[in-house]
Amino acid sequence: MATKPTESITILSLRKLSLGTAEPQVKEPKTFTMEDAVETIGFGRFHIALFLIMGSTGVVEAMEIMLIAVVSPVIRCEWQLENWQVALVTTMVFFGYMVFSILFGLLADRYGRWKILLISFLWGAYFSLLTSFAPSYVWFVFLRTMVGCGVSGHSQGLIIKTEFLPTKYRGYMLPLSQVFWLAGSLLIIGLASVVIPTIGWRWLIRIASIPGIILIMAFKFIPESARFHVSTGNTQAAVATLEHIAKMNRSVMPEGKLLEPVLEKRGRFADLLDAKYLRTTLQIWVIWLGISFAYYGVILASAELLERDLVCGSKADSEVVVTGGDSGESQSPCYCHMFAPSDYRTMIISTIGEIALNPLNILGINFLGRRLSLSITMGCTALFFLLLNICTSSAGLIGFLFMLRALVAANFNTIYIYTAEVYPTTMRALGMGTSGSLCRIGAMVAPFISQVLMSASILGALCLFSSVCVVCAISAFTLPIETKGRALQGESLILLIKIKERSKLFAIM
Repeated sequence: MATKPTESITILSLRKLSLGTAEPQVKEPKTFTMEDAVETIGFGRFHIALFLIMGSTGVVEAMEIMLIAVVSPVIRCEWQLENWQVALVTTMVFFGYMVFSILFGLLADRYGRWKILLISFLWGAYFSLLTSFAPSYVWFVFLRTMVGCGVSGHSQGLIIKTEFLPTKYRGYMLPLSQVFWLAGSLLIIGLASVVIPTIGWRWLIRIASIPGIILIMAFKFIPESARFHVSTGNTQAAVATLEHIAKMNRSVMPEGKLLEPVLEKRGRFADLLDAKYLRTTLQIWVIWLGISFAYYGVILASAELLERDLVCGSKADSEVVVTGGDSGESQSPCYCHMFAPSDYRTMIISTIGEIALNPLNILGINFLGRRLSLSITMGCTALFFLLLNICTSSAGLIGFLFMLRALVAANFNTIYIYTAEVYPTTMRALGMGTSGSLCRIGAMVAPFISQVLMSASILGALCLFSSVCVVCAISAFTLPIETKGRALQGESLILLIKIKERSKLFAIM
């Protein structure tokens, strides 16, 4: 009785042993994903070069955008422009930016980020130089609109940076790119203070085109995004790029073969409005529009407050008086108040504010998360817009403008990072392009608030800016996806990984 169960157990164990040894072991080849490669190679010399070259696109973009703020008083007098005509120049620049942001985003997802970045810089430099020869106001508006079209492609530099950076470095390196925008803004203001009074605004535009031309020659040192190559099925080019980066960083590649993606349609506008991303996309659009409205509103309002001395709700009598014989004296709609050296100093101080909160912004992004950090800075922006209405000294006004510039720059930092991280590779450039396009609607409206409405009612203009910031703060707080610590998404690779995991599961079963 006692031996029967013992024998059955022995037979069962032998059967298990014989079955286990009879099955041949199939060794699967090692594979790795793009995310594995980026994280394994790590941060090194290539990323420093990438940061300096792609970051410098911000210098060029800042100079082209800020150029209008420093040139406006001069062209107002030269061509006897009214308020709405001066505002129209900025609006048309951003109209060109808006239209071509979507176009460049679509093309970048199909043909590559690097090619579109190069085309946009060539386009921008060409039309910027032509602007310096504009014979009339109409030609000036048209040529600056063409410059806006070219500048819209500069965001591809940020996408290339984002797609090459390891996850833990994105929250630190991308906000530091604000240094380049600051450098461009300070450079154009400093040049304007020297060049405009001496050799004129046309030479200022020519000199401002030089950094863009130099940067075009530096692009050859940065390759096309390896993530883009993978998304198009060109894994051979992606591996070659990764090997070059690993060699430059004195690092190693992961073992195995790069996973080939399941090819799919890329850069479709309908994907942004798919159920998975619909709410995120709509809220991002609202935030981009509001941030741009506030950012360029602050820049243009600063120039307007200085140019017309609109402090404490009073307008200076800066109209030019024209004597007309028997008709007596009549007021010209043209304001011929040029910037004084003190005005340039004020603009420089307020512009430096853009980097003042950068350390806190980096900490907030990495510890509080993208959503909460953005909602806090947007709420503070709304508060400081209202504080501008307080009757204060010149030093007080500079202090408020300094804080506003710091806050709106922090807002832009965070939303740029969030947008680049939230979308998968197949639609990242299109997501950035459409967001940038919607953003320019806010930039197009801002001149008419800062340069037209503010001259009639400072409080009305400031309340409008503040209200928009409150809406953006609420929208940021309720975003459905938090991207802090999240790997960049690539839908095709995720699908392959899931299939592979399922096949392993079935093999075990």
